[in-house]
Amino acid sequence: MSRITAESLMTLEAYAKYRKANKPAIIAHRRLRTVPLGEHISVQFEDEQTIRYQIQEMLRIEKIFEEEGILGEIEAYGPLVPDGTNWKATLLIEYPDPHERKRELARLIGVEDRMFVEVEGHARSYAIADEDLERENGEKTSAVHFLRFEFSATARQAVLAGARVKLGCDHTHYPAHLEIAAETLAALAGDLSP
Repeated sequence: MSRITAESLMTLEAYAKYRKANKPAIIAHRRLRTVPLGEHISVQFEDEQTIRYQIQEMLRIEKIFEEEGILGEIEAYGPLVPDGTNWKATLLIEYPDPHERKRELARLIGVEDRMFVEVEGHARSYAIADEDLERENGEKTSAVHFLRFEFSATARQAVLAGARVKLGCDHTHYPAHLEIAAETLAALAGDLSP
């Protein structure tokens, strides 16, 4: 797996040119790795490319060009790159209406811990959520969570051999599951080591 370092990132000027020429491909890559789960949850599976893009975007938006700031962004987002034994993802809970969003985020406390992937023939792997900081309180959950799904060696081998995989949630107020589409699963399999 390649590592994101300050030296491997583009300058702000180089990235501006790259972004202009490659934005459709970047969006297509992100879309391929995003799985909608029901009407209000989507899971964006990260990889080195999506995280590199996120870091470059933050540097561009914040106009960060000094080494200390660049290293801060790498430190913040770098842990979201899968390391061969797992999938890492951003969980987004989306309710366009602010009143409905407030009500549902209160009902969905703990939803991030009830997210799972289930490789055909293997036990569910529940998400390890928000390892960097707590994102909920006694009143509501956050609309954004960071997840890590760990796989046993045999489950990884099954994914690489073409086993079907479900993504799901068994939270009382958001029960949902679906089989991950073949083209998305093929992209995600590339994040796993044999």
